[in-house]
Amino acid sequence: MHPLHEHINRQIKLSNADFDTLIGYFKTVHFKKGDQIILPQQSITHQYFVLKGCLRTFLLDANGKEHTIQFAVENWWVSDYIAYYKNTDAVLTVECIEDCALLKIDQADIHVLFDKVPLVERFFRLQLENAFVAFQTRILSNLRETAEKRYLLFIKAYPDIEQRVKNYQIASFLGITPESLSRLRKQRIASK
Repeated sequence: MHPLHEHINRQIKLSNADFDTLIGYFKTVHFKKGDQIILPQQSITHQYFVLKGCLRTFLLDANGKEHTIQFAVENWWVSDYIAYYKNTDAVLTVECIEDCALLKIDQADIHVLFDKVPLVERFFRLQLENAFVAFQTRILSNLRETAEKRYLLFIKAYPDIEQRVKNYQIASFLGITPESLSRLRKQRIASK
């Protein structure tokens, strides 16, 4: 079964015929490690489903410091969603940490699919609900949890990511310094 069909079927049951209609609106795209597929000030009318690879979404602040917002690995979705839903220019950068194979779909095509295959609208609504809960959970975690607890939650959410991304990127995601991340890892190893 196609990875996207498996992914969708975790939320809703989509028939093979409906999936065949859906997949016709996606385009497979390939990017190399280091490619930046979304840049600030771009108009964003598409989102991606990750077939293979790892991507990072980050904000570059006025001081040139990177703040990692999300990692996207296989079976995850990625875009600058504020720009995508609000029809504003992107403020985030999405870069490939590894060579990537992605499925790209344009917003206009999703709306056509909502009419052709109504279950697709339900799927995307459920995706939005899950994303909203995940982002709100992350905000609350950053406000009330220790760096150690945030690191443990990160490992749980991204079990194999530490071998795929750089330490400074993980530290940026957690809102700590790379040195603090090293200390947390050493403490975790020592406590085992």
